[in-house]
Amino acid sequence: MDLVWLFCVGNPQMFYQFVNIPFAFLFYFLARQGHLSVINRYVYLTLGGFILAIVTMGPYSLLLFFSAVLLLLLIRCLHPMHIHNWTLGLQMCWQTCWHLYIQYKLYWLQETPDFRLLLAISALMLMTQRVSSLSLDLQEGTVTSPFQNSSQDLSVLIPFLSYSLNFPALLGGPLCSFNTFVESVRQMSVTSSLASYLGRLTSKMLQIVALVWIKYPLKELLKSSTFRVNSPCVCQNIIWIWVLSLLLKLNYYAHWKVSECVNNAAGMGFHGYSHSGKSSWEGFSDGSPWVTEASSRPSVFARQWNRTTAAWLRRMVFKRSNRSPLFMTFGFSAWWHGLHPGQILGFIIWAITVQGDYKTHHFLHRKLTSKWKKWLYVCLNWAFTQLTISCVVVCVELQSLESVKLLWSSYIAVFPLLSVLMIIIL
Repeated sequence: MDLVWLFCVGNPQMFYQFVNIPFAFLFYFLARQGHLSVINRYVYLTLGGFILAIVTMGPYSLLLFFSAVLLLLLIRCLHPMHIHNWTLGLQMCWQTCWHLYIQYKLYWLQETPDFRLLLAISALMLMTQRVSSLSLDLQEGTVTSPFQNSSQDLSVLIPFLSYSLNFPALLGGPLCSFNTFVESVRQMSVTSSLASYLGRLTSKMLQIVALVWIKYPLKELLKSSTFRVNSPCVCQNIIWIWVLSLLLKLNYYAHWKVSECVNNAAGMGFHGYSHSGKSSWEGFSDGSPWVTEASSRPSVFARQWNRTTAAWLRRMVFKRSNRSPLFMTFGFSAWWHGLHPGQILGFIIWAITVQGDYKTHHFLHRKLTSKWKKWLYVCLNWAFTQLTISCVVVCVELQSLESVKLLWSSYIAVFPLLSVLMIIIL
């Protein structure tokens, strides 16, 4: 019963994603049996997103509809060479206005924002990824403008509208390119066998249950009167923060895995066959929790964590910045997340940690000549990565100045400072 509560009440966004799965099943089987033409598939996905937004967000669904319509207008009116800067700029301004409104409610009025508004802003952030990715594709020529041949038929915009509002990705992603989305929709009738499809979904659902179940002992541990954050014991103090960050990360891992499940249920994400003949459904994935947590370097963790968003940030900012691309990327990420005080500090810590990791690895790599030295380096660096990322997660997730106070009242704050020291020394 507690597990059901965690799915339904404890995390309504995840619950909405689970409700999506039967409609995704229906879409896949109708498309697979040939009952939906390609254009009808786009319509189904778009109408599903439209209804899902209204049901879950109420009047705040207009935030998403405005962005979707704005994208279509820009595609219609602007030359592909100019569309990206306008799309990204206007979308980020629109998103920032609502983030600032949330901060006004939280810090000035001392009110708790409507959950529907928070859900709409979360979906708006994901839409920012999709529309900016598409606009850059148009600018780079990897996607052809529907009006390039002077066509006046507005029906050519349906795939673009479907890409921005499709219901499997509306609440949780993951991000995929426009071309990948179109290919997935068109080739739905030639995906893997039904047994492989159902087996993969079952496997992912079991992973979700496991991720949610693991939260039980962690929550009980944090509530324990003998295990406190303000303990004079250094180890206990540090482990408390680490367990809190692990609990926060599990929320993300479970949410991303549910989002993958919805996309796979809709037939999206089929990635062909391996050399052994096994089908792969990892085309739409934000990465594996186990691989991410096993990262032995902060820079590797940064690339594995929320993998599609990391790739999006790399493409949007890192590769296009001439000065300090690393700090520009983390700065933009803080802006995209909402610029809460804790988020600003969290991304500053993360950027410094990654920069320190680059310098330390470059300095020590040649000196690690024996196998035991390499293993020792990997083990120590894994522990360091876990502890510094704990600082980042706690700051970014708790958002307010209280998270900053919590962090600096703990001994764990020493570890980000070590990164600063490494940068200065090396």
